[in-house]
Amino acid sequence: MNAQEIFENLKAEFNDAIIELVDEAPSDPFIKIAADKVFDVCHHLRDTEGMMFDYLASISGMDLGEKLGVVYHLFSYELKQRIVIKAEVDKDKPDIATVERVWRAADWHERETYDLFGVNFVGHHNMIRILNPYDWEGHPLRKDYETPEEYHGISISN
Repeated sequence: MNAQEIFENLKAEFNDAIIELVDEAPSDPFIKIAADKVFDVCHHLRDTEGMMFDYLASISGMDLGEKLGVVYHLFSYELKQRIVIKAEVDKDKPDIATVERVWRAADWHERETYDLFGVNFVGHHNMIRILNPYDWEGHPLRKDYETPEEYHGISISN
């Protein structure tokens, strides 16, 4: 299936939760979806004949200003096809369902996105920081992040 066919399949199954397909070279085609349908869409992409996206290559975050973006890069080994899924959440309530029950590899990807951007993956079995100390304040890859001058008495500014 190409990106247009995947988009049409998702649109038929999930209606308005499938927002748009962006297929402009040189970047990979991506499908924007409603954040509240991420788990259902991902489950569908993994288990539906003709899709079979059995590999989650990565999950990453984006600071879009008022919102945070979550990006899922998916691949099907059997069908040799790939697609990117994007969803947006409000910075004030950055909740999105975990997909670790769909792809176990999501565990660390989601924790990294939580740590660096503050996206809360609801239902994740161990949503704690993975890169920064547990008591670190803020999320360093947000555009509004201000680096503290020190941490526990240790200077960290230049």
